[in-house]
Amino acid sequence: MYAIIESCGRQYKVTEGDVVFFEKLDAEEGKKVTFDKVVLVSDDKKIEVGAPYVQNVSVEGTVVSHGKGKKIIVYKYKPKKNYRRTQGHRQPYTKVEIKSIKLAK
Repeated sequence: MYAIIESCGRQYKVTEGDVVFFEKLDAEEGKKVTFDKVVLVSDDKKIEVGAPYVQNVSVEGTVVSHGKGKKIIVYKYKPKKNYRRTQGHRQPYTKVEIKSIKLAK
Protein backbone atom coordinates (compact mmCIF):
# COMPACT_ATOMS: atom_id res chain seq x y z
CA MET A 1 0.00 0.00 0.00
CA TYR A 2 1.29 3.44 -0.90
CA ALA A 3 0.01 6.99 -1.10
CA ILE A 4 1.02 10.19 -2.83
CA ILE A 5 0.72 13.18 -0.53
CA GLU A 6 1.10 16.89 -1.11
CA SER A 7 3.12 18.91 1.38
CA CYS A 8 5.29 22.02 1.18
CA GLY A 9 4.31 22.56 -2.45
CA ARG A 10 5.62 19.15 -3.56
CA GLN A 11 4.26 15.65 -3.95
CA TYR A 12 5.81 12.67 -2.17
CA LYS A 13 5.23 8.93 -2.67
CA VAL A 14 5.15 7.28 0.76
CA THR A 15 4.60 3.82 2.21
CA GLU A 16 4.43 2.69 5.83
CA GLY A 17 7.88 2.69 7.43
CA ASP A 18 9.44 5.16 4.97
CA VAL A 19 11.67 8.00 6.15
CA VAL A 20 10.98 11.13 4.12
CA PHE A 21 12.76 14.52 4.10
CA PHE A 22 10.26 17.39 3.91
CA GLU A 23 10.97 21.09 3.86
CA LYS A 24 10.97 22.59 7.36
CA LEU A 25 7.71 21.78 9.19
CA ASP A 26 6.47 23.52 12.32
CA ALA A 27 6.51 20.47 14.60
CA GLU A 28 8.76 19.43 17.46
CA GLU A 29 10.86 16.26 17.41
CA GLY A 30 8.90 13.22 18.54
CA LYS A 31 5.50 14.77 17.77
CA LYS A 32 2.96 13.25 15.38
CA VAL A 33 2.24 14.90 12.04
CA THR A 34 -0.89 14.26 9.95
CA PHE A 35 -1.01 14.86 6.20
CA ASP A 36 -4.59 15.29 4.92
CA LYS A 37 -3.81 16.30 1.34
CA VAL A 38 -3.67 12.81 -0.18
CA VAL A 39 -3.66 12.88 -3.99
CA LEU A 40 -3.65 9.11 -4.62
CA VAL A 41 -4.03 5.93 -2.56
CA SER A 42 -3.25 2.44 -3.81
CA ASP A 43 -4.07 -0.91 -2.22
CA ASP A 44 -2.89 -4.13 -3.79
CA LYS A 45 -6.22 -4.36 -5.60
CA LYS A 46 -7.39 -0.85 -6.51
CA ILE A 47 -6.17 2.71 -6.99
CA GLU A 48 -8.18 5.70 -5.79
CA VAL A 49 -7.40 9.10 -7.30
CA GLY A 50 -8.67 12.32 -5.79
CA ALA A 51 -10.13 15.36 -7.47
CA PRO A 52 -8.03 17.16 -6.21
CA TYR A 53 -7.70 15.14 -2.96
CA VAL A 54 -8.98 11.77 -1.79
CA GLN A 55 -11.65 12.14 0.91
CA ASN A 56 -11.41 10.41 4.32
CA VAL A 57 -7.77 9.37 3.90
CA SER A 58 -4.85 10.59 5.99
CA VAL A 59 -1.19 9.73 6.42
CA GLU A 60 0.38 9.87 9.87
CA GLY A 61 4.04 10.20 10.71
CA THR A 62 6.43 11.08 13.49
CA VAL A 63 9.03 13.85 13.32
CA VAL A 64 12.46 12.25 13.76
CA SER A 65 14.70 15.31 13.50
CA HIS A 66 15.33 18.73 11.99
CA GLY A 67 18.47 19.71 10.13
CA LYS A 68 20.07 21.46 7.21
CA GLY A 69 20.96 20.00 3.82
CA LYS A 70 24.24 20.26 1.94
CA LYS A 71 25.48 23.70 1.05
CA ILE A 72 24.45 24.98 -2.35
CA ILE A 73 26.73 27.55 -3.98
CA VAL A 74 24.96 30.28 -5.96
CA TYR A 75 27.37 32.03 -8.32
CA LYS A 76 26.34 34.99 -10.48
CA TYR A 77 28.45 36.81 -13.00
CA LYS A 78 28.19 39.04 -16.03
CA PRO A 79 30.87 38.59 -18.64
CA LYS A 80 33.19 41.51 -19.45
CA LYS A 81 31.71 43.68 -16.65
CA ASN A 82 33.76 42.44 -13.64
CA TYR A 83 30.58 41.48 -11.79
CA ARG A 84 30.88 38.33 -9.66
CA ARG A 85 28.85 37.32 -6.61
CA THR A 86 29.09 34.10 -4.59
CA GLN A 87 26.49 33.15 -2.04
CA GLY A 88 25.93 29.95 -0.08
CA HIS A 89 22.68 28.46 1.15
CA ARG A 90 21.67 25.46 3.30
CA GLN A 91 18.01 24.45 3.03
CA PRO A 92 16.38 23.41 6.32
CA TYR A 93 14.51 20.09 6.35
CA THR A 94 12.40 17.91 8.63
CA LYS A 95 12.96 14.15 8.70
CA VAL A 96 9.63 12.31 9.12
CA GLU A 97 9.02 8.58 9.56
CA ILE A 98 5.69 7.48 8.07
CA LYS A 99 3.75 5.35 10.57
CA SER A 100 0.41 4.61 8.89
CA ILE A 101 -1.91 5.29 5.98
CA LYS A 102 -5.47 5.46 7.33
CA LEU A 103 -8.43 4.69 5.11
CA ALA A 104 -11.94 5.43 6.33
CA LYS A 105 -14.40 2.91 4.91
